[in-house]
Amino acid sequence: MENENLREILEIYGQGLISLEEALRRIKVQSIRTVGEVAKLDVCRQDRVGIPEAILAEGKDKADLIAISLAHLEATGSVIITRVSAEQLDALKSAKLPALSVLEHNSRARTVVIRSGERSAKMGKVGILAAGTADIPAAEEARVTAEEMGCTVVSEYDVGVAGIHRLFPSLEKMMDVDAYVVAAGREGTLPAVVAGLVEAPVIGLPVSTGYGLGGGGLAALYSMLQSCSVLTVVNVDAGFVAGAFAAKIAKQKAYGQKQS
Repeated sequence: MENENLREILEIYGQGLISLEEALRRIKVQSIRTVGEVAKLDVCRQDRVGIPEAILAEGKDKADLIAISLAHLEATGSVIITRVSAEQLDALKSAKLPALSVLEHNSRARTVVIRSGERSAKMGKVGILAAGTADIPAAEEARVTAEEMGCTVVSEYDVGVAGIHRLFPSLEKMMDVDAYVVAAGREGTLPAVVAGLVEAPVIGLPVSTGYGLGGGGLAALYSMLQSCSVLTVVNVDAGFVAGAFAAKIAKQKAYGQKQS
């Protein structure tokens, strides 16, 4: 039963190899992985809602972070860790990982992905735009998330409205995507502009760049919420949420096309 996922349990039940009661027992066992007294991991979230649980490294003790990460890796085969500090990165690199595991660090996104197997098959396509160079870290967190969820990602950076002529060649490269993530700080105009030009859904990602009145991402957030164009908006610097939502849209669209 070790490392069974929800799909495997249901397949075994469908083949008549276990009873309904046994299937329910195994599902309950697999739904939560307890790590000492510090964490209760939702290891079936990917199977249940299509989005994996990510581990927020910020504020976590290094030993706790390693224990949580390894438990998640053992249960699901991969783990996404966000907001990783330099000290935490060193600790993760020094940890004893299972054989054949791969650790991938994205320095701009401040993410670590540890994987003990292959990524899921590619399904769906996500486009990611960043208004300015300072907005790249949040955009990269979204890219890492969408890719880890199995999507193909096309990204173009530094295409903000101060030089809007830069935007149009970038959009031409991603007109076939299923969803967009558009990251912008300061006044946060770019997502509304993009949403007024493209057919696929747009997720606005406000970034905590900018200063003075409305700094820290507030002006960008307010601007996106007041957009005349139709778009969805996530919280300030919420790259994981934006990338996961875009990937979920893209994968559902791709699955629907495959079924039709």
